[in-house]
Amino acid sequence: MILFLAVMLTEVVLLDLYNTFGLPTSTTVSLVFELLGAAVAVALFTIWTTDTSDHVGDFINSGKALAIIGGIFISIAIAFVVGSTIMYVTRLIFTFKYKKPFKYRGALWGGLALTAITYFAIFKGLKGSVLVTVDMINFLDHNMGMALLYTFTGWTLLMALLQHLFRIKNLKIIVLAGTAALAMAFAGNDLVNFIGEFMAGYDTFHIAQSVAAAGGDVNTLYMGRLSEPVVANMYWLLGAGIIMVLSLWFSKKSMTLTETEVNLARKGEGVGRFSSSPLLRSLVRGSLIISKTMSNITPAPVRRFIEKRFEPVELEDNASFDLIRASVNLTISALLISLGTSLKLPLSTTYVTFMVAMSSSLADRAWGRESAVYRINGALTVVAGWLLTALIAFSAALLVGLLLS
Repeated sequence: MILFLAVMLTEVVLLDLYNTFGLPTSTTVSLVFELLGAAVAVALFTIWTTDTSDHVGDFINSGKALAIIGGIFISIAIAFVVGSTIMYVTRLIFTFKYKKPFKYRGALWGGLALTAITYFAIFKGLKGSVLVTVDMINFLDHNMGMALLYTFTGWTLLMALLQHLFRIKNLKIIVLAGTAALAMAFAGNDLVNFIGEFMAGYDTFHIAQSVAAAGGDVNTLYMGRLSEPVVANMYWLLGAGIIMVLSLWFSKKSMTLTETEVNLARKGEGVGRFSSSPLLRSLVRGSLIISKTMSNITPAPVRRFIEKRFEPVELEDNASFDLIRASVNLTISALLISLGTSLKLPLSTTYVTFMVAMSSSLADRAWGRESAVYRINGALTVVAGWLLTALIAFSAALLVGLLLS
C-alpha cells in the first residue's frame, strides 16, 4: 500500500509540473521509474527493519523494467522512421495541390486508411475485451483475411459514395476517424497508467483486510498475491475515463502541450520559444550538404518529378498543416500505439505521437533553413525531458516512499 501510494503522490505532482511548463512527457516512463523508486524505498525499509539476508536486487523485477525502457526507446525510433516514410510516399501521391488527385484516388486512400484503423483499433483491440464474446474473437482470428477484404471493400464504396454523391470531404472523415482511433489507442494504454496503481493499491488493501480478518499478521505479508491475474472493474474504468475526458475539456494546461507539439511540427515559422546554438547550426548545415549530395546523384527526370510533387502552396486560414498531413499523423500514431498495445509491447503514447508529428513535418519539407535549428532544439528538449523524467520520477518516488515508510 505504501509503494502504490508513493507512486500516486509522485505521479500527480510530476505530471502537473510538466504540464505547467508545456513539456510533453511519458506517463509510462514516469510510472515505471516511480514504481522502481518506490520499490527500492520499501525494499530498503524492509531490509533495515527485519532480520533478512536479502539484498535490494532480490526485491526488484529489474529484467521487466529494463525491457519496458528498451521497448520505449525502440518505439520512438520506429515512429520516426514509419512516420517520415509514409508521409513522403503520401505527398508523392497527392502533392500539396491534393484536391484534384484526391478526387480520383480519395476513395481508395480513405478505404485503406479506415481499414487499417479498423484492423488495429478494433479487430486487434477487441482481444481480451469484455465487450465481445470469445466465439467472435475466434471467428475473426480464423477469417481475418476475408474480414479485411470485406472491410476494405465496404469502406472504399462508402468513401466513394460520400465523396461523389453527397459531396462530403473524405479527408475530414479520415481525420475524424483517426482522432477517434488515437483516442482509443491512448485510452487503451494511458488508462492503465492512470488507474493501474490505484487499482493495485486498492487490491492490496482488500488482501490485507482479508488476512487481518482471518487472524493473520499483515506485517509479514508481501506482494505475492498481486502476481495473480487482474480482472478490471468496468465501473472504475468508466469513472476514470469520464475524469480523463473532463480534464481534457477543462484543463488549460493540456492546451499548452498541444501548442508545443503543433508549433514544432507546423509549416513555416512558429517555433521561437526554443533557442539556437552553434552545434545545432552545424548539424543543419551537415544535413543540407548530405541532402544536396543525394540530390546531385539522383537522375534529373526523377529529381524534377519529386520537386514538382513537393511544390508548396499557401495554407488556408493560417493552418499549421493541411488535411493530408493531419490524416497521416493521426492514422499512423493510432496504428502504432494500437499495434504495440495489442502485442503487449511497452511504449510511450506521448512520444510515439510526438515523433510521428515531427517526422512527418520533416518529410513534408516543413523545416526551413532558418527554422530547422529551433525545431531540432525543441525536439531534443522534449527527448531530454524524457530522460529527466526517469531520473526525477525515480528520485522523488524513492524519497516519498522512504518518508511514508
